[in-house]
Amino acid sequence: MVVGGGIGGLAVAVALRARRWRVRVLERAPGVDEVGAGISLWPNAMRALRVIGLDELVRDVGVVESGGGVRDRDGRWLSRVDNAELVRRHGHPLVVSHRRDLVRVLADALPDGVVMPGCRVVDVHNGDRRVVVDYVAEHRGVEDSVEADVVIGADGVRSTVRGLCLPNAPEPRYTGHTAWRVVTDPLDEPLESAAVVWGRGARFGYTALPGNRVYCFAAASFDEPQGAVVGRPLDRFARWPDPIPRLLDAAPPTRVVQHDIYDLPPLRSFTQGRMALLGDAAHAMSPALGQGACQALEDAVVLADCLDHDPVPSALTRYDHRRRRRAQLVARRSARLSTVSHWSGPFGARTRDAVTRALPEFVTMASMARLLRWTPSRTWTETSQVPDA
Repeated sequence: MVVGGGIGGLAVAVALRARRWRVRVLERAPGVDEVGAGISLWPNAMRALRVIGLDELVRDVGVVESGGGVRDRDGRWLSRVDNAELVRRHGHPLVVSHRRDLVRVLADALPDGVVMPGCRVVDVHNGDRRVVVDYVAEHRGVEDSVEADVVIGADGVRSTVRGLCLPNAPEPRYTGHTAWRVVTDPLDEPLESAAVVWGRGARFGYTALPGNRVYCFAAASFDEPQGAVVGRPLDRFARWPDPIPRLLDAAPPTRVVQHDIYDLPPLRSFTQGRMALLGDAAHAMSPALGQGACQALEDAVVLADCLDHDPVPSALTRYDHRRRRRAQLVARRSARLSTVSHWSGPFGARTRDAVTRALPEFVTMASMARLLRWTPSRTWTETSQVPDA
């Protein structure tokens, strides 16, 4: 049983079916249409998608980013990343898609009946030989239970499964940053390149989507969570360097999604008994590196691989060993980058910009290598075959 029908939950369902498991996905929402905007899929994520047979479909619904980098508040480049060099070094490009399109590709790879929408989990009984999940089918108002060999919590930063199976686990914490995301209307001219602009206490990024649209993402520092959207929060960026004003003109304010950014303090384990956590439920992190969904996709294929080779208890132990250290390393690096990109003091911001500008491109690429060179187990290429939906 997989709890949560987002990117990680659907991906692990596809991966497990490739290893001939019978799978059900309980999703609380009435459907699996992902709320959100764009998503970056780095080479490590594309490798995970490749072994479950979906990388080409995802590329078809996304855009291969030609290049990007970091700019300062005046619009000058601080660092550049060439996607052709990413492909040369890592075998895959950086692909950007709308979250909704990625979720649709994953959901379409599953047969009808695998995903059970409108089901809210209320309890998990984690036994030695079986696990029982109690849930409410909210569209029918009916309580029900299901037995399984393993339950996978892929239900986000405020995971119900984590709370039930790891009651002493730390609570999510506000990072001090609130973010906004929006997709523009189609532009008259295509975007020349992607970028993240660093200001003082704020950042603004943009990258192309299919149909000449642009995914914009921004964040700013606050002492406490900001809650729901109030007014026109992106107006604070109206005088930032081009093309940001033009992008804001093409982004209807009613389409802006605001969310306070929470991360998860490091867990001592991603597993307990016959329960495993993946994605944000296990390692919610700052979006500064664009690795949240990428790590969830890695989790999915590693967990399916472990469950294919060992009895459930030892398989989950191996999953925890293979995934926890790496995912928590990525989370720490993302948190550090988020802090640096939000430095607000004039001396700190100038020093940050000067140091970043002085770094050669090969140093930037080398620093990314540890994140991007991840590869799935060889057993995927030797034994996996994704069943038709």
